[in-house]
Amino acid sequence: MNTHTLSLRRNLGIIAHIDAGKTTLTERLLWKTGQIHRVGEVHDGAATTDFSAIERERGITIGAAAVQAHWAPRDLPAHRLTLIDTPGHIDFALEVERSLRVLDGAVAVFSAVDGVQPQSETVWRQARRHGVPLLAFVNKMDRVGASFDRVVQQLAERLHARPLPLGIPVGTEGDFAGWVDLVDRQLLHWDAAGTLQRRPWTDVEAVAWQAARDALVEAVAELDDGVADAWLEGAAVDDAALRAALRRITVRGAGVPVLAGAAFKGKGIESLLDAVVDYLPSPLDRPAVTARQGDLVVDVLPDAQAPLAALLFKVTHPQQGALAFVRVYAGTLRVGDRVASSRVGSRRVGRLVRVQADQLHDIDHAQAGDIVAVMGWKDASSGETLSAVEQPLVLEAIQTQPAVLAWRLEAVQASDLLRISQGLASLAQEDPSFRVETDQDSGETRVWGMGELHLEVMIERLRSEWKVDVRVGQPRVAYLEKPAAEVLGVVGRVVKQSGGQGQFAHVVLDLRPRDDDAVVFVDRVVGGAIPRGFIRAVEQGVRMALESGPQGHPVVGVDVVLLDGQTHAKDSSDQAFHRAGAEAVKSALLQAGTQLLEPVMALEVLAPAATVGDVVGDLQRRHGRVQAIDEQDGRSQVSGLAPLARLAGYSNALRSLSQGRASSTMQLHGYAPAA
Repeated sequence: MNTHTLSLRRNLGIIAHIDAGKTTLTERLLWKTGQIHRVGEVHDGAATTDFSAIERERGITIGAAAVQAHWAPRDLPAHRLTLIDTPGHIDFALEVERSLRVLDGAVAVFSAVDGVQPQSETVWRQARRHGVPLLAFVNKMDRVGASFDRVVQQLAERLHARPLPLGIPVGTEGDFAGWVDLVDRQLLHWDAAGTLQRRPWTDVEAVAWQAARDALVEAVAELDDGVADAWLEGAAVDDAALRAALRRITVRGAGVPVLAGAAFKGKGIESLLDAVVDYLPSPLDRPAVTARQGDLVVDVLPDAQAPLAALLFKVTHPQQGALAFVRVYAGTLRVGDRVASSRVGSRRVGRLVRVQADQLHDIDHAQAGDIVAVMGWKDASSGETLSAVEQPLVLEAIQTQPAVLAWRLEAVQASDLLRISQGLASLAQEDPSFRVETDQDSGETRVWGMGELHLEVMIERLRSEWKVDVRVGQPRVAYLEKPAAEVLGVVGRVVKQSGGQGQFAHVVLDLRPRDDDAVVFVDRVVGGAIPRGFIRAVEQGVRMALESGPQGHPVVGVDVVLLDGQTHAKDSSDQAFHRAGAEAVKSALLQAGTQLLEPVMALEVLAPAATVGDVVGDLQRRHGRVQAIDEQDGRSQVSGLAPLARLAGYSNALRSLSQGRASSTMQLHGYAPAA
């Protein structure tokens, strides 16, 4: 693959708040590009990218789905687009996180009625953290209450973006039918069937819309030196120069082109596809990816002739077998290759496929810039680096948030125990934010997740995919502990010197609370009182002891300072110092006492104005604190904080309070002292 071919690639995600229209938009993108010939609707359970039974039943996206398409704007050659449709619910934020980790750009979708919503802010921050260039698409322009200008204003005020509207909507609400293209100076019109007619501005229209185009050029000039020079000299900025400047601005993240449409009606799709090609980066436009090679940090460039560097970012288990999704950053991945794995040493590529939602198409190789999947790796894990055997690398891992809610799980029939265990292991392999543990005292199984919906979906999958019957017990919250005071000069001592191999270790340490939730181990041993190898063993013992404090929860917000110690020439060992460090910390925590911390959720409720009093009252009864109430078009958005332990069954309670007309989203805000 040469650089020209690679420049024709676009790897992008579709991200948004739930119900903003991501999946509907993806379906229309596939339709307009000729990848499908019949449009499937989300509400009918027929969308291409929502192909699992549970997604079709619930009408929401749960897992990120990849599809391929081709598009050629104007007289340009066809570009290959790899699109990933991501979930919009906060409980499935990991799907967005690992998609953005491997994508080169994204389209952020906003409802023209609801504007910037809570999960809109979350996915926007995720994209910015990964440095992913963005386009904004204001959807649902045909709905009552739609306002393009309001959404553009919210992009600036709430997301601190630099929005660059590329056009003017023609018509509002039910009369929305077109788009004034300020870059190419064209008028786009869609009929009721979504068929596009495109023509240049007339002389009269040019007079009417030139001021708006000048405003766009001026905004671009503030962000791009090339256009700034022409603007200051009073020279005309033609269409090609303006497009090139917008591309430079978008690729470096300085501004966000904004377009509009009504995906359900098939309006605005062509202009969005043009913008994806014109403004989002190819793999060549992205900064080099960094990797560790032993003790060195090296840059990985998108070169098919370079040694292999790829990231395994997602694992699924369709009917065809285990499927490991891979982004190739450099080199070539071929069927039959043996590649280095950062987790298991090496792997052999038996079957390589290109994924089209739930359809798999065999290929013999993939090159830098490709997103493909490997079949048959049953023990693969998300975040694994694949590289050349002769030049092994380790790429940056995928971040996951800790689970905050647990349910107790038990089998209805003892004969299902093995299948339940296999099913839970498979689900945990697919989703690192889903965790399974067994209580050592009671033997009960607990499953941990990001929220009620997350756990509901996983249990439903366990029942439907593994054909088992399980009972769910009382929810449990992920509490933490924090030292209440500092304790100085605590001694940990292990002595066994009577017969056989002896054990000896002596450590002295301080334990101090921190203002944040970090756990920091500090070595202040002087004079070689404890050899370096034993200090590592002490740290391991300390961290193990902090996994469960006096109240049975992980301990955070603590500095452990190792001050001094003693060794024995024959009887000291890693095991002894590991035990001594652990015993010292346990003793220090008992002396200091610990404060219980509980997870606090940031809650956003959208409810009819008439029910907001009941919503606020219910939130206060749950020890919640209302932070803001914003009203718009007869509906209120209530923002607040509440302890997770008090939010069990909140979705059902909210539906009851509002006769089914209110909705809510929540995400972890942080931890606070338990009431």
